[in-house]
Amino acid sequence: MGEYIAYETIIANRSVMRQHSFTNPINKPYRKDYSIIGCSIGFAIARRMAQEGANVMVSSRKSENVEKAVHQLQSEGLDVRGVKCHVGDPKQRTNLITETVKTFGQLDILVLNAAVNPHVGEMLEISEQQWDKIFDVNVKSSFFLLKDAVPHLERNGGSITFITSVSAYVPYELIGAYSVSKAAQIGMVKSLVVACSKKNIRVNAVAAGLIKTSFSKVMWNNKSVAESYLNSIPSGRFGLPEEIATVTAFLASDEASYILGETIVVGGGITSRF
Repeated sequence: MGEYIAYETIIANRSVMRQHSFTNPINKPYRKDYSIIGCSIGFAIARRMAQEGANVMVSSRKSENVEKAVHQLQSEGLDVRGVKCHVGDPKQRTNLITETVKTFGQLDILVLNAAVNPHVGEMLEISEQQWDKIFDVNVKSSFFLLKDAVPHLERNGGSITFITSVSAYVPYELIGAYSVSKAAQIGMVKSLVVACSKKNIRVNAVAAGLIKTSFSKVMWNNKSVAESYLNSIPSGRFGLPEEIATVTAFLASDEASYILGETIVVGGGITSRF
């Protein structure tokens, strides 16, 4: 698992979504406007939302990633636009929100999917620079993007979803610091739920299991390593980005209106918590 940022955050409008049932969402789309930044999980979320009728803004720290995502999703007949943004840059975070509001008129959904992991190995061998990078992007930047989005989210009632990891519950030896940062995200969900609820904003998280993406390549690219991880998954396989996208879309819908402060594990039965 190396340092990787690509489509990392999602912002959307809920107003039309409230008019539709989440049942069979691909055939009965709801209308949403939002922006997204993150890895292939983020791309899957963008695609799923757009398939359900959303106007999508994709974002990445690299312009070529934005262009590639926009081209691919537009070629599928989806309404997608893009903007360059590195979530670690306060000015770029502000610009992301500004451009989304300017384009779509309002924000109602925020999905925080940004993540980096520049260190793979024994946790005691991590450098201070690597530690700071993990927490700056995975924790600090996510919080301050959320904070900046709250004034827009509270206008019509909104939803915030963190994309975290089962490693927050059962840390993986090779990615210890990353696991700690994901536990911090779950802590943020619990810490924010009361304050956000007062503003009519729901905050939850999705804890992704071992999902087959470029970000998690170190866990599945080597046969022996992959087998050792698969032995811990009752379903006997790695998950797909689309399986995270489905649950994320549900949490953004009004069908999840009474779900607050929760973390939903999507991990194929992997041990996570009691």
